Amino acid sequence: MMAVAQLDKTPRKTCFVTIGATASFNALLEAVLTREVLEALHALDYTDLLLQYGKEGASILDNFQKSQDHVSEVIPKINITGFDFNKQGLGQEMRAAKGENGDLEGVVISHAVLKGTGSILDALRISVPLIVVPNSTLLDNHQVELAEELAKQHYVVHGSLEWVIETILASLIVLILWTAIYQQRSGSLKSLGSDRNLGPPAIGATIPLARA
Repeated sequence: MMAVAQLDKTPRKTCFVTIGATASFNALLEAVLTREVLEALHALDYTDLLLQYGKEGASILDNFQKSQDHVSEVIPKINITGFDFNKQGLGQEMRAAKGENGDLEGVVISHAVLKGTGSILDALRISVPLIVVPNSTLLDNHQVELAEELAKQHYVVHGSLEWVIETILASLIVLILWTAIYQQRSGSLKSLGSDRNLGPPAIGATIPLARA
């Protein structure tokens, strides 16, 4: 009798990085696609790194895959994929990071945009742990102030480009304390709007340091 190949049912754990559809945020993509960050993700049992890289990010992913940083004992164990944008929205990617259908809960790393597709509110609505990294290169923007305020209100982890690794590690705090905080607070997120479908808040933290 011919043996039937068994499907791989190992739970996936996804880190989803989104920079939106309009402004480029190449610095965030380059910071995530480093040996240090990928090894940190592997150490935290992540299996997938999914990048929504916008209109200019394809070359960044391609250059990384051709670089020496891609040659590592642990990096090939992480499935690294990317796409420019999905006009249908990023709900599927957000849910993958949430860990639906038997997968493990991961994290979303997002630019600091409150509304719109792939925004902070999209992640908060499904209660996925969220790291917000402001794009400080934009003129006349308030991303830093928004990230700081949401962190103070314990909705997100406020990250910075200089400390991406430490911010990812800080997301573990989100996972550990998520249930405890939800029991203490209302899930209405009234300070962000009256949408009753919004989920429980994350743990706020600010990582204002710089790597030596």
